[in-house]
Amino acid sequence: MILGFFFHYRLLHPVHDAYGLWVTSVICEIWFAISWILDQFPKWCPVRRETYLDRLSLRYEKEGKPTELASIDIFVSTVDPTKEPPLITANTVLSILAVDYPVDKVACYVSDDGAAMLTFEALSETSEFARKWVPFCKKFSIEPRAPEWYFSQKIDYLKNKVHPAFVKHRRAMKREYEEFKVRINSLVSMAQKVPEEGWTMQDGTPWPGNNVRNHPGMIQVLLGHTGVHDIEGNELPRLVYVSREKRPGFEHHKKAGAMNALVRVSAVISNAPYLLNVDCDHYINNSKALREAMCFMMDPSLGKRVCYVQFPQRFDGIDRHDRYSNRNIVFFDVCIHFLFFFPSLLFLLSLGKLIFQMKQINMRGLDGIQGPIYVGTGCVFRRQALYGYDAPVKKKPPGKTCNCPRCCCLCCGSRKGKKVKQRDQKKKKMKHRESSNQIYALETIQGGIKGIYTEQASKTSPDELEKKFGQSPVFIASTLLENGGIPDEARPASLLNEAIQVISCDYEDKTDWGKEVGWIYGSVTEDILTGFKMHCHGWRSVYCIPKRPAFKGSAPINLSDRLHQVLRWALGSVEIFFSKHCPVWYGYGGGLKWLERFSYINSVVYPWTSIPLIIYCTLPAICLLTGKFIVPEISNYASIVFMALFISIAATGIVEMRWGGVGIDDWWRNEQFWVIGGVSSHLFALFQGLLKVLAGVNTNFTVTSKAGDDGEYSELYLFKWTSLLIPPTTLLIINIVAVVVGISDAINNGYESWGPLFGKLFFALWVIVHLYPFLKGLIGKKDRLPTIILVWSILLASLLTLSWVRINPFLTKGGLVLEVCGLDCD
Repeated sequence: MILGFFFHYRLLHPVHDAYGLWVTSVICEIWFAISWILDQFPKWCPVRRETYLDRLSLRYEKEGKPTELASIDIFVSTVDPTKEPPLITANTVLSILAVDYPVDKVACYVSDDGAAMLTFEALSETSEFARKWVPFCKKFSIEPRAPEWYFSQKIDYLKNKVHPAFVKHRRAMKREYEEFKVRINSLVSMAQKVPEEGWTMQDGTPWPGNNVRNHPGMIQVLLGHTGVHDIEGNELPRLVYVSREKRPGFEHHKKAGAMNALVRVSAVISNAPYLLNVDCDHYINNSKALREAMCFMMDPSLGKRVCYVQFPQRFDGIDRHDRYSNRNIVFFDVCIHFLFFFPSLLFLLSLGKLIFQMKQINMRGLDGIQGPIYVGTGCVFRRQALYGYDAPVKKKPPGKTCNCPRCCCLCCGSRKGKKVKQRDQKKKKMKHRESSNQIYALETIQGGIKGIYTEQASKTSPDELEKKFGQSPVFIASTLLENGGIPDEARPASLLNEAIQVISCDYEDKTDWGKEVGWIYGSVTEDILTGFKMHCHGWRSVYCIPKRPAFKGSAPINLSDRLHQVLRWALGSVEIFFSKHCPVWYGYGGGLKWLERFSYINSVVYPWTSIPLIIYCTLPAICLLTGKFIVPEISNYASIVFMALFISIAATGIVEMRWGGVGIDDWWRNEQFWVIGGVSSHLFALFQGLLKVLAGVNTNFTVTSKAGDDGEYSELYLFKWTSLLIPPTTLLIINIVAVVVGISDAINNGYESWGPLFGKLFFALWVIVHLYPFLKGLIGKKDRLPTIILVWSILLASLLTLSWVRINPFLTKGGLVLEVCGLDCD
């Protein structure tokens, strides 16, 4: 309501002597306001969830009986070992193998999409070290179970450790881990120089992945086969190395294609009903994370409709100031977004900046509607939901029986005969369906697989299943089993041969993979598309925030990598916006709720805000250079409206920060980086998306570099050359020059000019404050901004300034207006 009064004033009170500035500012403010309103709809029903692991154990882990907890296949994806160090991947794998979950229910699949021998050798070393590390973790219940992060903790490790042998075992294990690190680092150093004839394996045969773009599929079971146990004689979870086949002329679909290959491989080898995917740098920080997810997935009343459980992302390797907002705390924890406002009352209330990050849809708010979006990692899926099936239909409550004689004619009258006939027909159909299911099972399922068939799959013909899932009878048979599992009599050798087939290049041809099944293709942010398709099928998702963070990862190590990461996210949203899967027009008539649709629309529209944002950040400089302003003199009515808007914004901010437990520092870092990313990464993503749609120019995928440890932050604020740094630096220079010009002009014209200058000056200073991280890097003594960025920014700022002086569209075109001064010069 207050926003309506605000725009009523803005539209009816134009600035006649700066009409162009006024129109431009109002258009930008209208866009910000619409986006803000769109962002508020999905946040009307936020929820907090709690899990009770003791109840899960009481239900599914009864004493004296085999555990009934469901099996989980865990996917780890890696591409480039030079940017994703093998030691980080090894720590992630070790944390998975040591997770607090039944050993026979866990299988870890590592996808090496770069076919690097370094990754394979590092995993071999990891599997050997796991034989010592896993029993140590489970014996002493240590947290976290990634050795690098466990041994780097600056805490008293003797606290609450009463076992007398703990100190001795810990010291021995730390020595073992240091030796393990030496072996991994030696592999990395050897891999720096590739032999001319390519790499060879220990048996002397050439490494099949020497040609990254042309190599066969590779699968190696490192742990989990017969005879491999830990040093105490206990079984270990299964560990499988997978590198899918790649050939020239085939589209491989990057990470989404690799994940779909893992879905098929795991279905053939272990076929767990649930899947967890993590990036190679996101280790399990809470050993009970899988149990946390099972509290929702295996819930008897609501679990059947849950397609995935999303955990928030937490990061290591970030200093306490978090200058570039790598933690994303506001995204994952806060309920409602803030407005972007300027410190002066006028610009504080003018909606100059809307929300600190349009893509950062609030997860807790969405959990109260249909569930949070999928963010790409730290997510436990239901396998059947990934296969493109619709969510189970809610069962209607049984109808009331009536014994009243008055309404007997309504309940048992002429309709009674019809109901009896309908009931008989339904029984006949059910019998026919059961018989057809038995025939279908005999024809299609090989190897004597037995299990519970999904209702939707039973209605599908064998030809339709083959067209949907591909020409693998073993894989098709696995899709029919809702509770997963493989036949007891299946031979491991035959399963591996079938697994090699399902990761071939041409397996997905003329199938629904990437369209309706698995991770969806068509965007570099396949996570948003995949979650969106599931919600369109009527599934709901759940947001789980354990007291101890479930997963932790490595953040980008410098601003350039951080901007490229944001660029990739924004480019994916632009691609979705121009695709058939755009939530503006896709999925009507399905199971997607309206408020959930608004959130997805917001997630693909936010890069467009970069245009009004960069215009609005340029307006302060224009106002100072021209002496004009975007708002006329403020009346009493305007003051009341501005004060009401200010109070509502402040109250909303206090409530959401208190509710989400977010400090002012975290909020302010998100505010700053939203401006930096909005005027750089979002703008570039918009242009690259338009080029891809209009001209067919594709953008190469850039893997973000990950830090090896968080002990030092020397590279965190290193400025590396990238064109993304030019727009914010240009805005800095323009606004700084405008502030100097405005102050100089006020000094020359006397004290009367200071009053009108006040609002303009704060307008410009507020933009500079938001770009302060850039300014600090620009004038810092170490790791200065590259000279080429500074040169290009100065040239661009000069060009814009000279063009403005030449054109100046906000002055009248009739030339200078001469007035009679009233003095007699004669």
